[in-house]
Amino acid sequence: MWRTGSPTPAPMVDPANPLEGLTRRQLQGLHNLLGDVRSSLAWSWQLPVLIRQRCWLRLEMIELGNLHRWLPPDGCEEAPELCRYRELVAQGWSPLQAQEQCWREFGDDDCRTALQRFWASQQDRKHDWTVQRYLALISCYRRSIEAGVATIPMLVLPRAGGATDHQLHWVSDSTPSMRHTCA
Repeated sequence: MWRTGSPTPAPMVDPANPLEGLTRRQLQGLHNLLGDVRSSLAWSWQLPVLIRQRCWLRLEMIELGNLHRWLPPDGCEEAPELCRYRELVAQGWSPLQAQEQCWREFGDDDCRTALQRFWASQQDRKHDWTVQRYLALISCYRRSIEAGVATIPMLVLPRAGGATDHQLHWVSDSTPSMRHTCA
């Protein structure tokens, strides 16, 4: 399901209240954090990102500049061998010709390793946090801040063994339940 009105094209669950289950203290802290973002509205790598771990009932705040360390994006899909293969196929090469060309350019061992890592990452549920999603979050966050919109991204981590991906929500004064705490 695609969430309408979201500044990101990433697939998301659209619950009635993405802040459901937060304590009064967490909501008050979030209200204060939104106030800080609203008062500065300047782009910075120190802007907050919220990480919600539902299984531990935790809500953590990290700086945007630390997100890639805290939750490393999976870059297997962006391996140079795979990018080159897709580029050749897009240019009209047959898949077999493109594969043979990549073997000549990169070596068959490197191509095989890139493919194995890619397929392994597709089966590993923890790697749905991709480079594309990471870069989209940064781009949307920057556009929002530069447009004067006080919003904070909240990544809801999937439960261990769960069938859901990471969920990205944008928290602002108009987010359900924040309207009540921000009044």
